[in-house]
Amino acid sequence: MVTDGRRFGVDIGGTGVKGNLVDVRTGELLSERVRIPTPHPATPEAVADTVAAVVEEQGWGGAVGITLPSVVKDGRAMTAANIDPAWQGTDAVALFSERLGGRPVRVLNDADAAGLAEVRFGAGRGRSGLVVVLTLGTGIGSALFLDGTLLPNTELGHLQVDGVDAESRASAAARDREELSWKAWTSRVTRYVRVVEDLLWPDLVVLGGGVSRKAHKWMPYLDVRSEVVPAALQNQAGIVGAAMAVAEDTSP
Repeated sequence: MVTDGRRFGVDIGGTGVKGNLVDVRTGELLSERVRIPTPHPATPEAVADTVAAVVEEQGWGGAVGITLPSVVKDGRAMTAANIDPAWQGTDAVALFSERLGGRPVRVLNDADAAGLAEVRFGAGRGRSGLVVVLTLGTGIGSALFLDGTLLPNTELGHLQVDGVDAESRASAAARDREELSWKAWTSRVTRYVRVVEDLLWPDLVVLGGGVSRKAHKWMPYLDVRSEVVPAALQNQAGIVGAAMAVAEDTSP
């Protein structure tokens, strides 16, 4: 167990780098969230500087969990779909730890972090079987859980749906970019979720990302066979999951 329950989580997104102090025993945010726009280009050095600024604004000196919109293997970023290509192959743990003065750091995929939070504290809490968490934002992230255990680094947002990358049509960014109505966009989400269903036959699908705050505007239009619910932690799930992940590494 964590002695006092406090860890710091940072969620790196396509538009903002968000951070907060979290009680990992309850999932509660313990302070006002800090958000700084994601630098462009989002190079490793520029993002590391932004992460440090977020942490320093809170005056936190302990361990930090950090999400990346990337496959992360052994602390190294392997892909860079919605960040600068320079991230591919970067030792993210070494980079962030050095920039944060050598303190303990855990880096993980952003959707995996959101999923950890939702399964522990949110919409997937207490659910057995196969739970799929999909985050609809700048891209589409995914996290798979079998009886509560994470199967890390799935990339279901890059499934080919009707000949194109799914996130290019069904992400929240695609809705904004094309100025789609909620109903028109949800028809694309329906098509995407149906493809996921046919591959995995999930017992529960949790839809997260910023659009989960407005679930009442679009989820009634979904037409899928699975049980689908909005994320309970909404856009804060990545922060909470990042803090949970680093707590696992730094618990007594």
